[in-house]
This record gives sequence, C-alpha cells and structure tokens, in this order.
Amino acid sequence: MKIKSFIKNSLLVLALVLLAIQFIHPEKNTSGINAQSIEKKFPVNAEISAVLKTACNDCHSNTTVYPWYSKIQPVAWYLSDHVNDGKKHLNFDEFLNYPLYRQYHKLEEIDEMIVEDEMPMTSYTLIHRNAKLTEDQKQMLIQWSKNMRDSMEQWYPADSLISPKKRKS
Repeated sequence: MKIKSFIKNSLLVLALVLLAIQFIHPEKNTSGINAQSIEKKFPVNAEISAVLKTACNDCHSNTTVYPWYSKIQPVAWYLSDHVNDGKKHLNFDEFLNYPLYRQYHKLEEIDEMIVEDEMPMTSYTLIHRNAKLTEDQKQMLIQWSKNMRDSMEQWYPADSLISPKKRKS
C-alpha cells in the first residue's frame, strides 16, 4: 500500500511541476534585426535565399519560425538552447559584425558542415523534412560559399583572412 501511495504522490508532484513550468518561457528569437546580414555585402540569389530560409535560418539568424510545440515546456527550453547555440556558431544576420578572418572561416565551415552532412542537423530534418538538402542544393551552397571566399580573397589582403592566432604560428 505504501508503494501505491508513493507512486500516486510522485505522479501528482510530477504533474504539478509540469503544469508550473508551462508558465516559464524562454525569450523567442524573433527580433528580425538584420542590419549586419550577410546579404548586405554578398550576393544571395533567390534560390540560395530560399534554401537558407528553409534549412538554416531557424537556428542561424535573428528570426526563428517556431512550431506549435515550442509553447510546451520543457521543449521550449530545448529549442531555445538549440537556437542560441546555433547562433553562437554562425548567425547570418550578424555576419558582417564578425572580423574578416572569422567571416572567411565561417564560409569554409559551411562547406565542411554540408560535405560531412552535419548541417542541417538530423534532429531538425526529422521534423522539418523540407529542410533536408538535396545534392543539388548542397552543391549550390558550397559553390555560393566558395564564390564569397574568392571575392574576399580579391578584396582583402591575405593575412586579414587568417586568424591572428594562426598568423603568429
């Protein structure tokens, strides 16, 4: 009898905790601020823009389109953490705020992440199936990234595209 009572009380406490956390919401990533967007300096055609919007921008911009389940805790906290982590690594809307060497390196990483099938993440494409990149889209993004790096190599001195730490080595 004690075990039944313990389980019943535990479930009641768990239900109350789950109910209580529904009132605690993380800040949403919906500012839309893009004054330093990559698009302000580098050409982004309609095809690239569509792919970025579908497969990248929810986690790598200042505007996330939230699904219905983002209103449920603890899912909202997980999504918030995921978006914040993605923006920490690369934010297309803050791209021009990065030093030149970091911009260049992020463009290199775009290629690497796509080639190694690390982006978009499987956990994202399982739910957002339209975010899974086709081979043509992958090649298009890689070529776009390469074209931007080529432009940077023409515009800026070579040492400005290398991390200060690597310059000293």
